[in-house]
Amino acid sequence: MSPTTLVSPTESPQPPGVVRHLRIRYLILIDLILALNAVLLAILLRLESVDAALTYLRSGGWTLLFVAPSVRFFIYYRLNLYNRFWRYASMHDLHTIFLASVIAPIGIAFFNFGLQPRLGLPYSESGSVWLLEAICSMVLLAGSRFLMRSLSQFKRRKQARPATDVKATLVVGAGDAGAMVMHEILRDPGTDLKVVGFVDDNVDKHGGVLLGAPVLGGRERIPELVRQYAVSQIIIAMPTAPGKVIREVMGMCERVNISPRVVPSLHAIVDGSMSLSQLRPVDLEDLLRRDSIHTDNGAVRNLIVGRTVLVTGGGGSIGSELCRQILQCEPAELIVLGHGENSIFEIEQELRTRQQMGRLTTKITTCIADIRMAERIRTVFFQHRPEIVFHAAAHKHVPLMEANPGEAITNNIVGTQNVLNAALATNLDHFVMISSDKAVNPTSVMGATKRGAEMLVLDAARRSGKCYVAVRFGNVLGSRGSVVLTFKQQIAAGGPVTVTHPEVERFFMTIPEAVQLVLQAAAFGKGGEIFMLDMGEPVRILDLARDLIRLSGLKEGGDIDIEFTGMRPGEKMYEDLFLPGEDYRTTGHPKVRIAVNAGRYVPRDLHEQVLELGRAAQSDQRDRILQLLRRLVPEYGPVVPPILLPEPPRVERAPRQPEFALTQLNGGTTLASETGPG
Repeated sequence: MSPTTLVSPTESPQPPGVVRHLRIRYLILIDLILALNAVLLAILLRLESVDAALTYLRSGGWTLLFVAPSVRFFIYYRLNLYNRFWRYASMHDLHTIFLASVIAPIGIAFFNFGLQPRLGLPYSESGSVWLLEAICSMVLLAGSRFLMRSLSQFKRRKQARPATDVKATLVVGAGDAGAMVMHEILRDPGTDLKVVGFVDDNVDKHGGVLLGAPVLGGRERIPELVRQYAVSQIIIAMPTAPGKVIREVMGMCERVNISPRVVPSLHAIVDGSMSLSQLRPVDLEDLLRRDSIHTDNGAVRNLIVGRTVLVTGGGGSIGSELCRQILQCEPAELIVLGHGENSIFEIEQELRTRQQMGRLTTKITTCIADIRMAERIRTVFFQHRPEIVFHAAAHKHVPLMEANPGEAITNNIVGTQNVLNAALATNLDHFVMISSDKAVNPTSVMGATKRGAEMLVLDAARRSGKCYVAVRFGNVLGSRGSVVLTFKQQIAAGGPVTVTHPEVERFFMTIPEAVQLVLQAAAFGKGGEIFMLDMGEPVRILDLARDLIRLSGLKEGGDIDIEFTGMRPGEKMYEDLFLPGEDYRTTGHPKVRIAVNAGRYVPRDLHEQVLELGRAAQSDQRDRILQLLRRLVPEYGPVVPPILLPEPPRVERAPRQPEFALTQLNGGTTLASETGPG
């Protein structure tokens, strides 16, 4: 016998199946007794006396005592009421009970009026008895099942070890998420949390009671309620609230020296499966949270479902998230192409797990390939014949590309040209390139090469008439090389946290949000457009560093210092959003804009210039590369780093309106000086 099998010598172990069958037999017996009692109770309620009920039974109603329990047992069995864990009974189970109670009277009526007269058996002519029987059966059945749940919870509470230190808890948010938190606390007998109340900004909820706990007012009362009820834990249950609200709540919690916890994001609790173990500390994404995005999932799914989709750079931050969201749209085949074998292996394993869990039939194919190798990319396209390509492969690190401009050229420009040539050769329908806001008035090699890649996409759209588009957006939280990860590493090492300049600002999005909008833009594309995602309000990098220090439980100046290092080559103080001369219009989505005339500014000798750039990059002629890059992208020009002074006081500025200088393109098109849209 295995050491882990502990059985008394006088006992024989019961197999799990035996226990289960015994439980089902007891349930069947209980249901038959309840069904019989429901018939008797219905007759008594209808006739209002025992004598009248006995007369009714003797005159033919006795058949209901056999027909009703038999029919109900058959219906209950077909609806799987005996395979459920009633200790976890929910509204879904109640709906099934209601359905069984509606179907059963139809079966009883069929036997009573259809079969019994044909067989010469007496039958009941009173329809009101059936109606009352259905109501009584539903009440008795639901009551028995939820009694099982109550007894199970009582037993668990009795067996659970009581918490020695109960924490008075305040829940911020009296909506669906707050109700989930309260429900989980009530269901877990071993928790040390005791909810003293809710706060919510909806005044209609003030004074109400949610699952036994009162709604005590708005969030401005948090400091007062903490003192009044000796609160030691605060849970933020507002998964859709904007970052501004989370910041305000966080500030109130800091004033009373409480580190709040937050419920998971909306997509993690949409199925109602949240548990207390999922409560987590507030993180940076919560503080930067923007309004929830609503996309036309139908249009995106119609674009992808049943088609062959290829993602370049599939192992990167954006590429891997593209693969995750594309897989949910059930393409016929998803081809994940990348240069780094480890990252491709990791995303492949994750996708296959998701595929199994979701029972998806999509074929997942991985390709290790370098987009700079034209023949290799061409072979991949001819072998797999993709119908849609999302081109996310690129070098994105600004300082690294400043030091290695040849690599930026060969990967971002020549690599994009190779992918486009293969797409055109195989008559590809849809091509979506992931660009960057740094392509607008670029001051870095990286930004200039992304602008050059945009030109290649627009040129391919013009030549083919196909839906080839580019999508621009800014920094994403959590991506490789993100400043957020750098700050976290510096904080973990004890500091200092390094910021280039106190007034540097950047736009930020979460990776899932950015990819969601990329897919939406792809569904809008007709060909030759550049889409620009609404990045919201810019974030000062210094504020971001301070938030991370605070979220780590440390204090700036006391526990960890912030140092200013000066601007690095190619960096801007502020990111521009609009290119001179481009005509930006709204689309069917409020967070996606379109440059309808972007292809007008592509030079006529684009491919000759790219060929020259490629040659210069192969021989690593730095000066020649920069010269040719300025010729290809006339608006490209390195910025002079500002003099680093002590941090000035924070002053709210009006939104900047970038002014564009006169620009001469190689093709002879002159752009008039203008003020870009704000």
